[in-house]
Amino acid sequence: MTQPDPRPVGLPDPLGPSDPLDPGDPAGPRPTALYGPAFAADPHGHYERLRGDGATARVEIAPGIGALLVTDYQAALDVLRDPDTFSKDPRAWQRTLAPDSPVLPVLGWRPTALFSDGEVHARYRQVVTDGLALIEPHVLQARVGQVAHELIGRFEGLGTADLIAQYARQLPLFVFNTWFGVPEEHSARLVAGISGMMESTEKAAAAYADFVAVVSGMVADRREHGRHDLTSWFLRHPAALDNDEVVRQITLTMSAGHEPTTNLIGNSLLRILTDDRYAGSLFGGAMTAHQAIDEVLWHEPPLANLSAHYPRYDITFHGRRISAGELVLVSYAAANSQAAPPPDDTHRRSGESAHLAWAAGPHACPARDPALLIAITAIEQLTSRLGDLELAVPEPELLWRPGPFHRALVHLPVRFSPVAADQQARSGRPGRAVTNEGRGAAARP
Repeated sequence: MTQPDPRPVGLPDPLGPSDPLDPGDPAGPRPTALYGPAFAADPHGHYERLRGDGATARVEIAPGIGALLVTDYQAALDVLRDPDTFSKDPRAWQRTLAPDSPVLPVLGWRPTALFSDGEVHARYRQVVTDGLALIEPHVLQARVGQVAHELIGRFEGLGTADLIAQYARQLPLFVFNTWFGVPEEHSARLVAGISGMMESTEKAAAAYADFVAVVSGMVADRREHGRHDLTSWFLRHPAALDNDEVVRQITLTMSAGHEPTTNLIGNSLLRILTDDRYAGSLFGGAMTAHQAIDEVLWHEPPLANLSAHYPRYDITFHGRRISAGELVLVSYAAANSQAAPPPDDTHRRSGESAHLAWAAGPHACPARDPALLIAITAIEQLTSRLGDLELAVPEPELLWRPGPFHRALVHLPVRFSPVAADQQARSGRPGRAVTNEGRGAAARP
């Protein structure tokens, strides 16, 4: 059965923000909006201006929905590493929102490790970490290589491709399908559900509901007919999760894995294609995909502003008074950009691992290693197969998906020398349907 979390933290002050320097005067300046095309086009310009308010700044994550954004690196660590002061339980704050609020698919409470504290958090997280530990790195790398080979084969003879729609978005999906045994016919619904819930629009709730419906049907089936996949293993875990708890851990693992990995691959490929330091050295073999990805994790983290916390009591934090239960959102992107090494500091960049793209503290991402392995393998496979990739449009014409939580390209159009049919034949059969054949092979029993 679902176990209740500890008592939710207190409600925010109904009279408005408690900061005497920011009394919530309707006649005053509006909080900075972290949604819409203006923010998507220049998030770092917005972060720089927000830092003028200090370590934290008041923002809107959707029309009329405010939050306190942490833009300072040390302040971000102070939030992430202090569960005694900051809870992850959003239910008190959530009661101040309309039931159909567009941010609830991402921030609304569910019985998962992401929205719980203490023993409840430990119970849920153990299921996820134990499941991920079953994934053999060499088997995962082989599966990613297989999927990459097949996806590239679908477009390598054409000379053009959209690397988001045809590669970065597809590849993690097939890997996750393998892990959890997702029926192939549901792949499109899963992508639409995961992507839609991140947009923070009126369609987000419907997208998330459809995502949950797909996973719920799969979990119900595995309860009756277990297989050799992580879904069945979650159901058999000694934590004895009920069906709803298993559904929620799977939707969390998939959404927190697919969307960021897609964005990490896409953002890294863009950096490689537009930065001569990477393009020349990576294609020439002097610089690794891991190093390119590391700089992207510093400067364009795939989840830009997605670590929600709520003070357990009224506090003064880095000079600002915050009411119990207020939404405090850590900006990985803003904090990283403040502490990032200089772009030309190759030695520090290649050895640095202190960025916050994986968060920190008790809620740090448990899937860091498999996510990195997927992204590195995907990029290496692509750049080794198509050595003369270049953007098909000027970089300023590229569009970024709006939304407060992620940093994600809409499309990444490229061109390259088409691979002749005889070359394709020598490299393997192109264009063959990618399936979940060998489903569950990435996990030990």
